Amino acid sequence: MTVPTDNTVLETVSEAKAFGGVQGVYSHASAETGTEMTFAVYLPPQAESLAEGETLPVLYYLSGLTCTHANVTEKGEFRAACAEHGIIFVAPDTSPRGDEVPDADGEYDFGLGAGFYVDATQAPYDEHYRMRAYIERELPAAVEANFPVDPARQSIMGHSMGGHGALTVGLRTPDRFRSISAFSPIVAPSQVPWGEKALGRYLGEDRKAWREYDAVALVEDGARADHVLVDQGMADDFLVEQLQTHRLAEACKAAGMELEIRLQEGYDHSYFFISSFMADHIRWHAERLKA
Repeated sequence: MTVPTDNTVLETVSEAKAFGGVQGVYSHASAETGTEMTFAVYLPPQAESLAEGETLPVLYYLSGLTCTHANVTEKGEFRAACAEHGIIFVAPDTSPRGDEVPDADGEYDFGLGAGFYVDATQAPYDEHYRMRAYIERELPAAVEANFPVDPARQSIMGHSMGGHGALTVGLRTPDRFRSISAFSPIVAPSQVPWGEKALGRYLGEDRKAWREYDAVALVEDGARADHVLVDQGMADDFLVEQLQTHRLAEACKAAGMELEIRLQEGYDHSYFFISSFMADHIRWHAERLKA
């Protein structure tokens, strides 16, 4: 679908002052998902004093399974660092929502809250589950039309399923993002239960179609990105079965692609882990966004 970049109408859900800036939540009618989509935007205090035509760098954050925009907005502890470095922080939802959107009752890892940032091709999910197109095209258009962001200074990060999203979106569009980071990402969804379940239902049985949604496969197939950082907690209950961080390290080493992986002793999969290193990630992105 073609999404206009100059007439996206946003509805303000809420706004609050935070660290001298504004934490807002907004909604709009999405042409890609055919639903109302909600996302959060933090405008740092520098946004208030911009001259006409001036812009700020933007950092997109993709959340994990069961989450909405609210999880990182309420627990991510990113605003102080964004205010310090003058970075706009954007956090979208993880799936389309609404009574018309098909779900899987009792399955936290599929359906609502588990869009896996793919464009589904299999009925009944193909009509609304178009999170790749939403994240790669429609959301940036809406953000750029309504906030003072610089399209030439973008970075992306995410957690778990959202770490998978950040890595795959970043690897597919390397010219768009200056840096990519992830907390506890699903690096090889084609080879772990969460990913096999989701990709099989959203995309069908042809595993070749899964490769563009698998960070390890993308690297094996020639995709490259500069400035990639991964933090992984070593007390994460999902590390061995679902995340398998070592697969990304092995793929990047074989491909000669630089990758920084930091294994953090004692940390689990929760926002206690994310919030502990969030400011560090934002500083790391800031260095590259301002270069």
